[in-house]
Amino acid sequence: MIVIAGFLLGAALGWVRAGRRGGNSFDKWQYAIVHAIIFALIGLFVTLIIGRMG
Repeated sequence: MIVIAGFLLGAALGWVRAGRRGGNSFDKWQYAIVHAIIFALIGLFVTLIIGRMG
């Protein structure tokens, strides 16, 4: 569940970040996808750490 939340949060953050920098729709998609992947990976590691602690 943390991975999905990270993916969606990262995509939204990337889209907004590219928009603030004046990017076109391709820039927004690229930022959204890259941020989504990074945040999903962070969420995966957080999930693994929580699973190992419990």
